[in-house]
Amino acid sequence: MLRRLVAHCTTLGTKQITGGSRRLLMTTQELASKMEEGCKIEEKQDQVVTPWDVQASDEKGVDYQKLIKQFGSQAISPELLERFTKVTGHPPHHFLRRGIVFSHRDFDHLLTLREQGKPFYLYTGRGPSASSLHLGHCVPFMFTKWLQEVFDVPLVIQMTDDEKALWKDLSLEEANKLAHENIKDIIAFGFNPEKTFIFCDLEYIPSCKEFYWNMNRIQKCINFNQAQKCFGFTGDSYIGKISFPAIQAAPSFSTSFPHIFGNRKVHCLIPCAIDQDPYFRITRDVAPRLKQEKPVLLHSTFLPALQGAQTKMSSSDSNSNVEMCDTAKKIKTKINKHAFSGGKTSVEEHRKLGGDTTVDVPYHYLRFFEPDDERLAEIKRDYESGALLSGEIKKILIDHLQVFVKEFQDRRAAVTPELLDKFLQRHPMDI
Repeated sequence: MLRRLVAHCTTLGTKQITGGSRRLLMTTQELASKMEEGCKIEEKQDQVVTPWDVQASDEKGVDYQKLIKQFGSQAISPELLERFTKVTGHPPHHFLRRGIVFSHRDFDHLLTLREQGKPFYLYTGRGPSASSLHLGHCVPFMFTKWLQEVFDVPLVIQMTDDEKALWKDLSLEEANKLAHENIKDIIAFGFNPEKTFIFCDLEYIPSCKEFYWNMNRIQKCINFNQAQKCFGFTGDSYIGKISFPAIQAAPSFSTSFPHIFGNRKVHCLIPCAIDQDPYFRITRDVAPRLKQEKPVLLHSTFLPALQGAQTKMSSSDSNSNVEMCDTAKKIKTKINKHAFSGGKTSVEEHRKLGGDTTVDVPYHYLRFFEPDDERLAEIKRDYESGALLSGEIKKILIDHLQVFVKEFQDRRAAVTPELLDKFLQRHPMDI
């Protein structure tokens, strides 16, 4: 609309408006320039990041520095990573080194707790909307597994089958069935069964008074205006959706898991994608009122859709993702056919000008799945110089993903009913 008005204004002559002692004189070129500026501002503000929708304002993807300011979190600094190494004795994960895990809430405080020998636990989750995970879902689970190994702490994983029955066209039975399929995928990441408890909301909540009571305490602390402002609910939203944030908040409190912690109030560390932050901002707000510890958060960026970084990978569009059940042939076809390229239109032009790694999807994926910093730097240098062609960087990615997915599928096939039950059973843990 603004652009049409700009085009219309440029066809008009100088416009003069006089009223009383005031006189306003503006040429249509000046008016057009200001309206064009307003149009650009509007475009920059088009970025949307919510738990249900992610849309960037341009092909370079989400502006994460803007999100830090908007959400009020803190950037992960080199000094924080140095302190992490000093406290844990471990070098930072490549997600941390590369800014894939880029933001936090009180992670410095958690490191202080570690120095003091005080316990904490990990909490992450999955909303089961499809029978198989895709590459984007792997990011938080890969990072959480590493955190569990580094800190040697308990982990709880929430399967929000109730949420997906509310938001998707799924019955409760269908959502619960998908949850159990996804749990097999999650186990395949190699979590420690002695220190991991996986639960489905539809099964655990009805049988755990302490969890349900915490839900109700949280619900009593949040009014509709607060929920509406935080999550964008409208008059058309199901009441189940409006109350759901309390369900995702409850695992942040250790008293929701009496079989692990008893009545002890233990700090919680939540690794998650940045779109989940609204749930835990509101959790942190109500925690002091309930005399609970505020959860600590580590935020990750999104793995973009194959078509480009303007949105994240999604289960609802199989052509936008690489699923963990895909064959080697299917992975190759998806990358070659759908992965957005930052290369030039001809080999000659590409050799001369090089590729654009800021928009190239294969390069973005390699940032996540190539752990060797020197090798990644070499790929970046060669691609940007034109020495590496678009088809060649795609082949590098295809080779990586075919191995990664095949190894994952082998581990998933080894998940027995007995191993599944071990993760689902309530059992005490050493904290």
